[in-house]
Amino acid sequence: MTGELSPIDKAKFAAAKRAANFVESGMRVGLGTGSTAAWLVRCLGEMVRDDGLKIRGVPTSTRTAELARQVGIEVITLDEAKWLDVTIDGADEFDADLNLIKGGGGALLQEKIVATASDQMIVIADAAKEVGQLGAFPLPVEVIPFGWQTTKALIEETLINLDVMGRDTTLRMNGDAPFVTDEGNFIVDMHLKRIGNARQLALVVNQIPGVVENGLFIDICDVVVIGHGDGKVEVRDINEGTVEEDRIDFLDNENLFADL
Repeated sequence: MTGELSPIDKAKFAAAKRAANFVESGMRVGLGTGSTAAWLVRCLGEMVRDDGLKIRGVPTSTRTAELARQVGIEVITLDEAKWLDVTIDGADEFDADLNLIKGGGGALLQEKIVATASDQMIVIADAAKEVGQLGAFPLPVEVIPFGWQTTKALIEETLINLDVMGRDTTLRMNGDAPFVTDEGNFIVDMHLKRIGNARQLALVVNQIPGVVENGLFIDICDVVVIGHGDGKVEVRDINEGTVEEDRIDFLDNENLFADL
């Protein structure tokens, strides 16, 4: 079965499998959204089923909640958990300082709330997600539906004074209708190409009326686990200043792949 996985999927799985080792019984765990995070949920579900791992998971989307329940993870709300031991999530881009762009899956608001309510945030990603400078991936901004066109125009006007290479913005669509987040909001994607000052951009955009939150995660991520298609994994800890290398053996995980 593993032979049918693409190199990117193998890289995502390797990162997720390695990150699952950070989770211990008794923990309250934030569960991210997206294809890489889905691998993590499946890995944790296998540990719950086969190793007796006992955790409570706080999902960052309805999709993740459904998957977590399917694989046997106890799901609770953030209000029930109050605080989390760790959140493990993917990213659309990350830089050398572990600043992130997230929100490609449309769950950036819940993802940011959950990540900041955690003792530690771990990002899992394939090597292609690492960039020298953020911005090639469109930056999502969650906006309320009321007056969204005005909000979008204000965002575009604000970009004139910011250090970015592109200033095009688009409303994210789901077929012929606007994409709607779990919170009932819309998403405006900002095609910036390069972000010169991510911290300034995040602060300024969030001051615009109608903007709920943006997909820049600044000083939130503590560890990134980078997977490669050959099973090699690199673990970078920004706080400890350490870099470790590991390797994941795909042959040990046939049960996990059989569920796909």
